[in-house]
Order: sequence, then structure tokens, then C-alpha cells
Amino acid sequence: MSTQRTVIVTGGNRGIGYAIAEEFVRLGHRVAVTARSGDGPAGTMTVRADVTDAASVDAAFTAVEAELGPVEVVVANAGITRDMLLMRMSDDDFSSVVDTNLTGSFRVVKRASKGMLKARYGRVVLISSVVGLYGGPGQANYSASKAGLVGFARSLTRELGARGITANVVAPGFIETDMTAELPEATQAEYKKSIPAGRFATPAEVAKVVAWIAGDDAGYISGAVIPVDGGLGMGH
Repeated sequence: MSTQRTVIVTGGNRGIGYAIAEEFVRLGHRVAVTARSGDGPAGTMTVRADVTDAASVDAAFTAVEAELGPVEVVVANAGITRDMLLMRMSDDDFSSVVDTNLTGSFRVVKRASKGMLKARYGRVVLISSVVGLYGGPGQANYSASKAGLVGFARSLTRELGARGITANVVAPGFIETDMTAELPEATQAEYKKSIPAGRFATPAEVAKVVAWIAGDDAGYISGAVIPVDGGLGMGH
């Protein structure tokens, strides 16, 4: 059993974020999730926060620190998509996705780093995507935001690495969520053909990797990009 930590998962009210929060609870950690609406899984503390607003992020952290103690693990998972071909993509389609997915992660990690620096311990996990490095048609905004997390994690590693703080990126591929379930059967079959594993991942498979990289055993891994994509993005 690894040391019990205080964990924040942003966007922990559904999908991968929900599964990540569940896994940390299962391992006995003190877990809070941020959400704009809805709630995290049983055993978590849910706080309202919008990652596009620094004051909102600060208030959420303050509430969690008062209830659960200093935050030692932060999982920046909150994200949005606005898929659109480049020629039709508006400035707002691009900037709003970057502001949530990339700048939102910056706001969350900056706030978390205060306590981590004081404690000389911290785990930062940024949830990217296979399309961050592999690319995806109609996803210039999303891919750019998710690729940006890699540079962010590596800069954090160089800046904070000597203080017992690691920063890593987990890059999921296709995951069985409400979103993928809505895809037509033929489309799902087409996607599965390009995945060497021949299937989508379960959210729990991503969650277990996140929990491990945030744990005691992964203290010498930092600035890494860990794909959980069944081999889809190999080498990207």
C-alpha cells in the first residue's frame, strides 16, 4: 500500500476523470474532484470549479486544503472538444479549447505547486490524448492543446524536479465512454482496425496507469509521455 495522499482530479464528474477518482479512492487516498456540474464518485469530495477562471480554481483548492489537507497529487483532466475543419474553425473554437485544456491545466498546476514546493513533494499528472502527438483531422485546436501539455510537463520537470516533484503526461487513445458509445457501429469497427489491440480501453485501464505514475514507486519518472492507446500512436 503506497502512502495515503491528498489528491485533486479536475473534471472528475464523468468519463476518465471519474474512473481516475474511483481508483484513488480504492487505493485509500483522500480524493477531491472539481466539476462544473455533477458529482464525483462515492468517497470523494466534490468542489465546483471552472478551470478557465483562476479565482475559481484558487477557491476550490482552498476548500479542499481545509477539508483534506495540502494537495500532494494533482490530475489535470478537465477538457473540452470543439471539432471542426480548419477552414470552418473560428478563433473562439480554437481559443476556448486551448484555454480550457492547456491554460486550464496551467492554472490548476500553478495553484497546486505552492503546497508541493513547501512540502518538497508532489505528483503532477496531465491527461493528454493520442491525438496530441498523432494528430486528428478536424481537431487542430484539441491536438494543439493536448500537445502543449507535453512541453508544459517537461518544463515543470526541469523547474521543479529537484524539489521532489514529478510531472508526467498520460495519453489515452480510444476509451469506452458515453462519447465513443454513440459512434455508429461501422465507425467503431473502422477505428478498431487501426488499433493493434483491436479494442477500445476501459476507463479503469487509464485510471490504473495514472494512479501508478502518481504513486511512491514512480518517483524517478518525470517528463514522460505514457500512451494508453493499445499501440495506436506508436512512436508519436
